Amino acid sequence: MRPNGIIFCVGLANHISSRMLKARSILYKYILFCTAHNHKFASEGFTICPGTLTSVMDSNLPRLILLILIGCVRCSPDDRHRNGPRRYDYCVLGAGPSGLQMGYFLSKAKRDYVILERNSGPGSFFNKYPRHRKLISINKIYTGSQNREFNMRHDWNSLLSDRPDLLLKRVSREFFPPADTFPVYLSMFEKELGLRVRYGVDVGRIRAARSPEGRSYILTDQHASDYKCRVLLVASGLWVPQRVEFVGSDLVEGYESISTDPEDYKDQAVLILGKGNSAFETAQNISGRAKLVHMLSSNPVRLAWQTHYVGDLRALNNELLDTYQLKSLDGLAEIPLDKIAITQLKEQGRRRSGAKRKEKKGQFYVTLKKYLQHQEEKNASDVTGEETPGYHIDNFSMRKPYDRVISCLGFRFNFSIFDSSARPMNSDNAKGRLPRLTAWYEGENTPGLFVLGTAAHSRDYRSSAGGFVHGFRYTVRSVHRVLEQRYHSNPWQSTKLSTAHLQSWILKRINEASGPYQMFEVLGDVILLRGSHCEYVEEFTLQALPQFSSLSGHEVSNHGLIVLVMQYGKRKVDYLGQGRAYTEWTRAWKSNFLHPVLYYYDQLPTEEEMKLRPSGWPLPRPKAIHHVVEDFLTEWGTPISHIQPLRRFLEHCVQTDLRAFYAESCFRSALTHRKPPLFCQHGYLKRQGVAANSQPWQRDHDAGPMPAERDAGTSGADPAFTNYLARAGASISSGLKLDF
Repeated sequence: MRPNGIIFCVGLANHISSRMLKARSILYKYILFCTAHNHKFASEGFTICPGTLTSVMDSNLPRLILLILIGCVRCSPDDRHRNGPRRYDYCVLGAGPSGLQMGYFLSKAKRDYVILERNSGPGSFFNKYPRHRKLISINKIYTGSQNREFNMRHDWNSLLSDRPDLLLKRVSREFFPPADTFPVYLSMFEKELGLRVRYGVDVGRIRAARSPEGRSYILTDQHASDYKCRVLLVASGLWVPQRVEFVGSDLVEGYESISTDPEDYKDQAVLILGKGNSAFETAQNISGRAKLVHMLSSNPVRLAWQTHYVGDLRALNNELLDTYQLKSLDGLAEIPLDKIAITQLKEQGRRRSGAKRKEKKGQFYVTLKKYLQHQEEKNASDVTGEETPGYHIDNFSMRKPYDRVISCLGFRFNFSIFDSSARPMNSDNAKGRLPRLTAWYEGENTPGLFVLGTAAHSRDYRSSAGGFVHGFRYTVRSVHRVLEQRYHSNPWQSTKLSTAHLQSWILKRINEASGPYQMFEVLGDVILLRGSHCEYVEEFTLQALPQFSSLSGHEVSNHGLIVLVMQYGKRKVDYLGQGRAYTEWTRAWKSNFLHPVLYYYDQLPTEEEMKLRPSGWPLPRPKAIHHVVEDFLTEWGTPISHIQPLRRFLEHCVQTDLRAFYAESCFRSALTHRKPPLFCQHGYLKRQGVAANSQPWQRDHDAGPMPAERDAGTSGADPAFTNYLARAGASISSGLKLDF
């Protein structure tokens, strides 16, 4: 228990008799130790100050101790930790990247919080994993841009902060950094921002408690000390190895404990269970020494460049695919792991077809569960020759024995520390390895308990980047914004814009913003239309759109809203084949690669509409939809293919002419029309200009003289644009209704 705010007044005791010298020496050493460590105690709530004891008897050391411990002890008014558990508004469990990221946001908002970490430093997972010590998250230092927000699209390791220098490139400049650099970076992040982390606190039990103030959570550590908090933010990551139980599973080595020295696999036949990055990382490390490497899992290998999911097999780990496809002994196979058995023959020597063959002692065979004669004996892994698949199918692909079998099946969330009152439910996806969460990352059955980081990946499992640093740094920020609105009545951060400037702001976001770019189809910008102006709410959690008003603190008007999302196409295509991309804006809705999509709703979608949305869609079917055609350079700023179609869509949504005009055209319109175009009303007549943060190149594209043959009060009826919207699945209004 931390005694908060206690002041020790230490004095110098003179004339103490010789028989007390030893005790005095011990006491003074303690006093000097405390004084030398004053800065450490101060962080724990202690203040040590020098003082003077003026009346101490020669031989009365007990009185000296009494004066120090009782007479000179003064307690501060803040006694929240003196009796009972330590109390905080927010407890963050884990000092990994997601825990430190939340700590930054809480610290910046000046909230009462603590980060509890069981190890002696941040990011301890990366001290061991990945086992072969190379990260698969890119660290692209040179992008040709000085824009910090844009550069975060290509920095997959750094956390968010207001410090432009607090990036991983200070520690490593390698494209795929060594794993050892990441804990160094996290330690730098924690220390330079002054985050409140308590190390060596191993929480072994979490329970919920009810009181007149509401629900709270109590965390108990290894010393039986309690921490009580109103909101619990679980950022403990995934570190418990995932296991599949089958006959002989006790004979399998784990990824977490295998040797990483390739020489230990010299001339051995190795079977690896799993086909993820950890499995291929292991195979790649040993393939130069092993006799052969086979890989077995329930599903075929999935390549990240095909699925657009960064958790699938990355190119830097896939060398074994070459040796498999080019027939150099290695191979991949698919069998459901719960259908297999890893066995050893009861007789190491056996005869078959009249020939005698001696097997190496301790070799393992892969067999099928259905061939075992005593299936009720779950761990009976010794079998006879008749129980091996080769006895039934002579060309069974794995009929030869293996010297080692290694399990590389990933990790799961640690549910064991939660008692029944606080335990999150298992997710429906990811084989139940993750907690089930709401769209705003709160436990479905545990109000006030939020899950951050990799453990929150159930919300976008295999569909976006929420299980990785470059994704969850943004979802953590979204959770913090939910907390600010719910507990402190601070609405979600927004920007108020003139509707005339909406197009420029959207172009800025789709060309720079890193949050929707990394968390595609999960986070999106919500534009609240208000007539002549609008509110731009950044990076809202899309699946929580029906709860938008309560979570964000912003209301939706009868003008409706637009949601900006980055998304991939839904068709199955050959991503390296001919015709894999489209360049014509009239076919933008067929785009296959990452591109912006805008959804227009006249009112908030309901929860029922969200559940019934089309398969693969991030949102329900809108009133109108617009795809900005995919771009090879991921730069959506060309005047004909990108800007003009976007402007026409926005005009359809806001029922206003959004063209930009030179001053001469605005002057002419002001003289000849009762109501000039919106751009002229704000930019010319009211001298408001364009949005302060818009880029010069955007103003150049947006501006243009008003065509003499076209009336200033209409944007023109373009049949091609209407047909394009219809093909995209959007409902179209009869046209713009402009009053000039």
